[in-house]
Amino acid sequence: VFSKIFSHEALESYLPKIQLVIKDTLRAWSSNPESINVYHEAQKLTFRMAIRVLLGFRIPDEELGRLFEVYQQFVENVFSLPVDLPFSGYRRGIRARETLQKGLEKAIQEKLQNTQGKDYADALDILIESGKEHGKELTMQELKDGTLELIFAAYATTASASTSLIMQLLKHPRVLEKLREELRSKGILHNGCICEGSLRLDNISSLHYLDCVIKEVLRLFTPISGGYRTVLQTFELDGFQIPKGWSVMYSIRDTHDTAPVFKDVDVFDPDRFGQGRSEDKDGRFHYLPFGGGVRTCLGKHLAKLFLKALAIELASTSRFELATRTFPKITLVPVVHPVDGLKVKFFGLDSNQNEILTGTDAMLGATV
Repeated sequence: VFSKIFSHEALESYLPKIQLVIKDTLRAWSSNPESINVYHEAQKLTFRMAIRVLLGFRIPDEELGRLFEVYQQFVENVFSLPVDLPFSGYRRGIRARETLQKGLEKAIQEKLQNTQGKDYADALDILIESGKEHGKELTMQELKDGTLELIFAAYATTASASTSLIMQLLKHPRVLEKLREELRSKGILHNGCICEGSLRLDNISSLHYLDCVIKEVLRLFTPISGGYRTVLQTFELDGFQIPKGWSVMYSIRDTHDTAPVFKDVDVFDPDRFGQGRSEDKDGRFHYLPFGGGVRTCLGKHLAKLFLKALAIELASTSRFELATRTFPKITLVPVVHPVDGLKVKFFGLDSNQNEILTGTDAMLGATV
């Protein structure tokens, strides 16, 4: 039922809306005279993308902001001891989920009643229709659980990868310039502007270096450490017997760190995935940022499309710099993210790609 949400046709219909959300967000970042905390703002961006694009909810900005705060409280307490005591993380998480479910039910009911003015089929539309096609009329509770699952899947991991992407582009300006060169060569970027109508799914798929950059971000900074599986048949691994029925965890991060196919594993090198080297092609399970096998991540194509659309906008229409003396340290739990946030200053641009000075910078006549 869920698989149709991430089909080629569905992604094609989401793309213009994803672009719009990213453009609006970067415009807001650039208009802020202060530096921004990229990880926190990326969380807001991916949450907005899930609500507005995937679910098609027409929630006012003020209400969306409140919903985001409740959702953060829910996420912060997902991994808590299941002890239902007053003031415990578990209790806070349960209350946040109840509040979320009420807000989601209201949004779903309004959406089902108001079908006028829709110009594309969002994920919730596809989910409802897919359920009917499989003889499964989804109940309101199933719809609420499904929407919460979609938001959760699109939120933390994509925000983590978005932050890692921005940090690596800051660390490696040559990579950023090479991205721009590819966009120019493909007719997507001209005179500092994205050519109208050039960003289609097939065009984005043809950007091989962009694909390499996203792959390398996900190799070096895989958002989650691993995944769980249930053993279907007893087997041996390095002399140890793993019985049928056991739960096992496979480590994505350790696999990427120790896979013999990757040279200089600690170096950010998108060219390792280029045609001349293709390090990800030398083994079936050496590279698995989205897991592997039949239960690989359903949303991997949507996640990569979002990251590519973000990278294109960053390379085409944005100027940004690190707002601190050094890059932040990285923590791995619950997902990869900067310990104290990644502080970055974005600059507004005019039609000629010149920076628009605002606030204090404009008063002092400062240049960057």
